[in-house]
Amino acid sequence: MEQTIIDLSKKKWNWMMESRLDELNNLFHEKAVFVHMGATFSKNEETAVIKNKSIIYKDVDIQETSVQIIETTAILLNKVSLVAVVGGNEVTNPFVVTEVYIQEEQQWKLASLSFTKLLTS
Repeated sequence: MEQTIIDLSKKKWNWMMESRLDELNNLFHEKAVFVHMGATFSKNEETAVIKNKSIIYKDVDIQETSVQIIETTAILLNKVSLVAVVGGNEVTNPFVVTEVYIQEEQQWKLASLSFTKLLTS
C-alpha cells in the first residue's frame, strides 16, 4: 500500500508540472487544504493557482520519501528540491512536503499538501 501512495504522489507532481487540472481535480478532496510558504488555499484556489500560472512547477527532485498508513489515512513525507516560477522569478527551494491522503470508496484522495522550507547552511 505504501508503494501505491508513493506512485500516486509522483503522478501528482507530474500533473502539477504539466498543469493537468482534470487529473488534479479528481485527486484533490473537495475539502483539501494546501499550505505554501506565504498562503493557504482551498482545492479551487490551488487549481486556480496552477491554471493561472501563479506558480509554475518546473522540476522536483525527490530525495527522500516515507509513508505511514493509519487505517484509511496515508501520510507521505517527501524531502525535495523544488524548482518553480513564482511571481515571474524562478526559485529553487528545499522542502519537506507533507501529503495526507484519505481513502474513500476504494480511491485515495489528497486531503492536505503542506510545504515546509528547510533551513540550509
